[in-house]
Amino acid sequence: MTVPVERSRSRRPVTWLTLIGVLLLPAVIGGILVGALYNPTDRLDNITAAIVNDDKPVQLNGQTVPLGRQLTGGLVQGADDQPSNIDWVISNDEDAAAGLKDGTYTAVVTIPENFTSAALSTRPGETPERATIGLETAPDARVVDGAITAQLASTASSVFGTELSSQYLTNVFLGFTTLGEKLGEAASGAHQLADGAGQAATGATTLTDGLGQLSDGAGQVASGAQQLAAGTTPLADGASQIAGGATALAGGTREAASGVRDLADGNKALAAEINDLADQIPPGFAQAATDLSDAAPKVNDALVEAAAALQKAADECTGTPEQCDALEKAAADANAALPQATETVTQIGTLAGQAAKLPAGVRAIADANQKLADGGFKAANGIDTIAGGIDGLSTGASQVADGTRQLGAGAATLSSGAAQVASGVSASRDGSAQLADGVQKVASGTSSLADGLDTAVAQLPTYTDAQATNLAKVVADPVSATGVSTSLFGISAVPLLAMAVLWFGGVASFVAFQAVSARALTSRRASGLVALRGFAPAAIVGAVQGLLVAAVVQVASNYDWGDWALFALVCIAAGVAFAAVNQALVAVFGGAGRWIAAIVGALAIAANIVSTVPPVLAGFAALLPTSPAYSAMLGALASSGGVGTGIVALAVWAVLALIVTTLVVVRRRTASVRTATQPA
Repeated sequence: MTVPVERSRSRRPVTWLTLIGVLLLPAVIGGILVGALYNPTDRLDNITAAIVNDDKPVQLNGQTVPLGRQLTGGLVQGADDQPSNIDWVISNDEDAAAGLKDGTYTAVVTIPENFTSAALSTRPGETPERATIGLETAPDARVVDGAITAQLASTASSVFGTELSSQYLTNVFLGFTTLGEKLGEAASGAHQLADGAGQAATGATTLTDGLGQLSDGAGQVASGAQQLAAGTTPLADGASQIAGGATALAGGTREAASGVRDLADGNKALAAEINDLADQIPPGFAQAATDLSDAAPKVNDALVEAAAALQKAADECTGTPEQCDALEKAAADANAALPQATETVTQIGTLAGQAAKLPAGVRAIADANQKLADGGFKAANGIDTIAGGIDGLSTGASQVADGTRQLGAGAATLSSGAAQVASGVSASRDGSAQLADGVQKVASGTSSLADGLDTAVAQLPTYTDAQATNLAKVVADPVSATGVSTSLFGISAVPLLAMAVLWFGGVASFVAFQAVSARALTSRRASGLVALRGFAPAAIVGAVQGLLVAAVVQVASNYDWGDWALFALVCIAAGVAFAAVNQALVAVFGGAGRWIAAIVGALAIAANIVSTVPPVLAGFAALLPTSPAYSAMLGALASSGGVGTGIVALAVWAVLALIVTTLVVVRRRTASVRTATQPA
């Protein structure tokens, strides 16, 4: 069965089979393209890829950490929001290489043996190293297969790395809390040390006052002993005179005995006064001085440890720059004050050790005076004996004189010793005052250290486990994007394919149909009607092609019926307009018009696949009739507008194309004499 439509480059009429073929060609091509390319991520299981896990697990706190195995499991399991996943095969290096070569595997993901150790290299004391995975695509893989595999592998490694970063940051934030607690304990200890140093300063002041009293008492002892030494000289002279005169010997000896007893009483009283002076020394004076001397090295050790702990906290600071600067300044101040503080404490210990011997020396002086008093009493008894024996008067008197001279020498020695004690105690008093000042400085410095530690603790943030985990997740992945599609086949692809197949459908129409009737020269119809006669069948075919393509798109994509109806209307308008443009191209350029039409179709596709197309080509493509068709179809499906403008532009192209075709008909109806005389 034939139809009254002229076949291109043939006198045979067009059959219905030809019409059906032209009608179905865009629908079949569109169906194949949409069916093959639409939503490829829903059919990822058609891609077979291998995973080679060469990773060696690492022992961490007694537990085996196999991060390569975990990443392998994550790739094989896939994501919860992805309906399909690549057909992963866990393989080895040899099998993977062979599979890539023979086409068994589209791609191979290799996890190196240092993957776990590199991923855990952020631990303290280790050199950080980036964990990487390798991806190799088969040489004969499809165009997008490698991109799909690489995207999945990259996404998996990114998510895996974010999880590792989150765990690391959680430990860091919890470390802030632990550091704050430890610094708080250090601050508490520093406060206690400051309180103890203050008490030591008070004790040193009390020691200074006691040493002053002891110095005054020792001075009094020296003065009394000096007077005693001066008094023994007349006594010796008197004893000599006794030896010279027997008559006055008895009375003189008795007087001497009385004087010696008085001297003994004086010595006894002096010994009592010295004992009273010794009793005035605090009972725990010697022990306190000894304890203070013994505590000096411990205080120095505590000061050194506190400064070292503060320096360590400053060196390991992971807080904000302001926090770390505050810690560093406190550590520098503590280290600067440390030498003077330890030297002062050492001097305090030395002076305290010397002061501990003072009570024993005073008691020794009192014992010496007591012995002197006892000697005086014995001397008096001897004088009485002399007085009772005239025969031994001269010898006894001489002995008394000698004893008295010895007594004077002993008194002089006592006076000198007491003066030395007074001088030593006075020097100790000055040292004790310096000790009090030094301990007070230690107390002040330790208090400043404690205040600095309190400031550091106040500036360090503290987190609960939940807060640290949540903050770590945000810091590890601080920026996220919404509305990002995971589909490789975007919404603009459907209008692009529909526009392309309808354009080439118009090209196919005028491969089968005649653009300008061969009977145009002899036809009696107007030139416009002749042009419309060639356009009408192609326009009908174009409209039906547009409707069929829209139907195929709806079957594959299942759009909203309102959007689809508008899209179908644009497809019909595009099919009609493309028929008019292709008719004009063939009418003007003949067979070259079809070549030009193919170039137009290729340019239209190329200019709309990616935005990186050169501006010259993009600008030229915007002037083609395919541009308003694509814009209107995209506006119908994406609700981006421009549908009305696109349809109007298509109508303008159709009218202009019909005018051009009419002009070609007019030219062909003007025949030369040679043409008219040629046989038909």
